[in-house]
Amino acid sequence: MTDTQPLSEEVNQKREQTKQRLAGAFRIFARYNYDEGIAGHITARDPLDPTTFWVNPLGLAFSVMKASDLIHVNEKGEVIGGGCCRALNTAAFMIHSAIHTARPDVVCAAHSHTVHGRAFCALGQPLDMISQDACAFYNDHVVYDQFNGIVLSSEEGKRIASELGSKKAALLQNHGLLTVGKSIEEAVFWFVSLDKCCYGQLLADAAAAGRRMNTVKISEKDARYTYENIGSDRTGALAGKALFDTMDKETEGDYIN
Repeated sequence: MTDTQPLSEEVNQKREQTKQRLAGAFRIFARYNYDEGIAGHITARDPLDPTTFWVNPLGLAFSVMKASDLIHVNEKGEVIGGGCCRALNTAAFMIHSAIHTARPDVVCAAHSHTVHGRAFCALGQPLDMISQDACAFYNDHVVYDQFNGIVLSSEEGKRIASELGSKKAALLQNHGLLTVGKSIEEAVFWFVSLDKCCYGQLLADAAAAGRRMNTVKISEKDARYTYENIGSDRTGALAGKALFDTMDKETEGDYIN
């Protein structure tokens, strides 16, 4: 056995682990009802060839996703491997390819059309700092204030990636939510948390309007301090791990094959 063989085996194992984790991410999204027909996608950068990524095939429900179903896509939008269904969602490629290209630090990107996310995104406004959880997104999310129809062009994907910049989340106006992370766990947790923050603000704003008052905002100083303690990639990954631990137990690892 040569010195390179163990390394090759290790990297191949990382690919399988990436696929298994990504399949688990779809099961988590299904648990929170984040699926909407054929809309929604999560990508993970391939550890062997970082210019490529893994994504869900078009038309397969999140709730039954398995590692063997995922498809492998290159920078040209060509499906170069994966499950028996190799239909690629064009919008998934246009958005995620642009983000993975612009952000070498991003391992995973998640996007879907959740009920609370798209309701809040109809306002075209950033999150208010009205809770500790919202502070995780303090100065770390953007509003993409355009809607040019379904994303079928590379130019639109690049505009979204450009607007996202170095942030971890985007509110896509009249569209949905987008989060990224240095790990699958991180990106998934930020997505779940962002959706809940949108829901929380919708409730708070409605209650405040009914009482003819304004919601109480957290000060810049306290929001920044809170962000520094709960908004890091490490914190996101640790919180995300808890979601995967729960999914592992509930499904008995059904998605890893």
